[in-house]
Amino acid sequence: MEHKCNKNSATAHDGHSKTSFTASAHATLHCLTGCVIGELIGLMIGVTLGFHPYTSMALSTVLAYISGFSLTIFPLMRRTGFGFKSALKTIWLGEAISIGVMELIMNSVDYHMGGIRAGSVFNPLFWEALAVAVPAGYIAAFPVNYWLIGKELKRCH
Repeated sequence: MEHKCNKNSATAHDGHSKTSFTASAHATLHCLTGCVIGELIGLMIGVTLGFHPYTSMALSTVLAYISGFSLTIFPLMRRTGFGFKSALKTIWLGEAISIGVMELIMNSVDYHMGGIRAGSVFNPLFWEALAVAVPAGYIAAFPVNYWLIGKELKRCH
């Protein structure tokens, strides 16, 4: 079932100008889903293969952008009939900013808690750091998404 923004949400889809807490919360959760997919895969690869922490963070960030954009762009293409370029032009700025903030915070938390230097995905520290990084990323990105939606730079998904 496709999520539709309620009448109080600010989106270019429905033309309203009032930013909704609910729409922002949903957009942030949607962004978090994409980020966590890429973040987790990148960190698991980096930790398992013994990459330098900065290399692991770079890999996880690239994969978060790929997965985050994919979770937005392909449903938009299906829903609107846009081609890839048109869909990318529609979403790139809002997604790039939201994912960037989320990744900056998530990688910082993971790095400072030592999860990225845990040495193994079987070390509880890896998962503990991720368990703190994920909500921290959400909390940091929520006001950014609220602002982006209010300025119509991002849409409710």
